[in-house]
Amino acid sequence: MRGGEKVVEALCQLYPQADIFTHVYVPGAMSPTIRAHRVTTSFIGSLPRAARAYKSYLPLMPMALEQLDLRGYDLVISSESGPAKGVIPPAGALHICYCHSPMRYVWNMFHDYRERSGPLTRWLMPPLSHYIRTWDAVSANRVHDFVANSRTVAQRLRSYYRRDATVIHPPVDTAAFAPVPPEELGDYHLMVGELVRYKRPELAVEAFNRAGLKLIVIGGGEMLDELRALAGPTVQILGSQPFAALQHHYARAKALIFPGEEDFGIVPLEAMASGRPVVAFGRGGATETVIDGVTGTFFMEQTVDALLEAVDRCSRLSFSSEIAVSHARQYGIDRFISEMRDFIAQSFEHHNQYIE
Repeated sequence: MRGGEKVVEALCQLYPQADIFTHVYVPGAMSPTIRAHRVTTSFIGSLPRAARAYKSYLPLMPMALEQLDLRGYDLVISSESGPAKGVIPPAGALHICYCHSPMRYVWNMFHDYRERSGPLTRWLMPPLSHYIRTWDAVSANRVHDFVANSRTVAQRLRSYYRRDATVIHPPVDTAAFAPVPPEELGDYHLMVGELVRYKRPELAVEAFNRAGLKLIVIGGGEMLDELRALAGPTVQILGSQPFAALQHHYARAKALIFPGEEDFGIVPLEAMASGRPVVAFGRGGATETVIDGVTGTFFMEQTVDALLEAVDRCSRLSFSSEIAVSHARQYGIDRFISEMRDFIAQSFEHHNQYIE
């Protein structure tokens, strides 16, 4: 139940009778709201180890998506940071794509992913990515209207698909978080999120190792063991934690550390909803949610020195938890549902005029 799943969950509230189509479905990992819907999986879901190794089946996903039978639907909403928009909608149906990002691993971060891959993957990536990239650009023509989760992603859509997009920020359950009195604050900084390379978690660990400052890291992912081996005595790598533990640590941290370039970044808003400041890399979606010098500080280079300097500046902020909470609450779930409802209604109106 990460950001993409939270968007699907909110769309399920908007359309309680909707059917869901996806590659892989693990009911136990989903919320009751999603489980209440009829879910159909592509043939990817029946392949070996698909629940964990679904990313390895990327070359098959275009074919799997095109085999999904969407006959009878008048509205198709694809939610994607991968190839989900490549479904074939019925003639006359309206197709809206809520885009978290064009596929990073074949577009804006292709060289980063290839550089960090093993020898076989590095060798296979150019021809496979060329095929995926070509199909992905062509399949953008199957979308009538794009919604981007941030201005950063809207710019990528213009760059790669030559398509304009309306920006509607994703839903953040800000009501689930709250600040604590100053006397309950801890002596640690916090990093939260999936531990994958593009999020640069090792940068935070290296910085806090050097400075001898306390850092708590919450999240699972492919880099979990690597980070545990890298962590010094002042860094705790807790792995995945229950939601109650996440709430507790958010509210008591000195500040959240956000070292990667994100498409949007729900985690900083959860921290601000908890009344805590954010130290973030000054690119990507964080620049649209963190107010530099008010709700946090930015660092402009992904280096240990730049990060530690931003941590120091953050510690000297005249910070108001009330302002941070008020700012975060602008991104709530009700706002997302209302904006999407209005956008879809307008899109239907234009679509019907075009058909007539």
